[in-house]
Amino acid sequence: MLDLKVRYMRCSKCGYVQTEQPYWLDRAYENSVNDSDTGILARNFTNLHVVLATLFAMRNLRQRVVDFAGGYGILTRLLRDHGVEALWSDAFTRNLVARGFEHNGEPAGLVTAFEAFEHFVNPGLELDKMMATAPNVLLSTAIVPDPVPRPGEWWYYGSEHGQHIGFYTLDALRILAARHRRHLLTDGHFYHLMTEKKIGATNWNSCLRLKRIIRVLASRRLKSKTWEDHVRISKSLMPSPRQTDD
Repeated sequence: MLDLKVRYMRCSKCGYVQTEQPYWLDRAYENSVNDSDTGILARNFTNLHVVLATLFAMRNLRQRVVDFAGGYGILTRLLRDHGVEALWSDAFTRNLVARGFEHNGEPAGLVTAFEAFEHFVNPGLELDKMMATAPNVLLSTAIVPDPVPRPGEWWYYGSEHGQHIGFYTLDALRILAARHRRHLLTDGHFYHLMTEKKIGATNWNSCLRLKRIIRVLASRRLKSKTWEDHVRISKSLMPSPRQTDD
């Protein structure tokens, strides 16, 4: 637990809230996944449904997905188990459950960034990196309440771990998307989608509401990669046959 007094600043134009220059990040990231994140598994199961619903709304369940800041690889593995060509990417966390399916520069149709944007010192630069991989970005981050809570009055500040340093309003996300020539769709609370081509907001939000049904529909159209991946990884772990002289 970090015991720091941190100043928060708010943009008068878009309402974006950011901490002072975060000099404490080395301490905050001694463990990249903080101990208070008790919702990590439940969140990844929900995110699985949200990704499938988004691919369904985009009318392309078979496009490649790269999970940016993918943590332990839980979502990547879940997506592959449901037949999605998903790859893992994370500069700070060890891939535990999606080993062998790391992103190595392959182009994709969608980048996911769940619980990542509030960690960024420079969100515009990080968004540039994502869009170099895919034209569409699906992200999650909690919207700053109105009126803006004081430090200690909102759980999402994450003061116990110090990793959350930037907090968004819908206006801030719209400006960020517009600067990258993207259309913004949002559920108004937590999930937000930046797309190169315009997608109907009603269509996407309807898919989100029906996400559990869509997961069942998607499972009928896609073939799980669980066994295919097992075979691939098993072969890569087999020792090369020894050559003997006749």
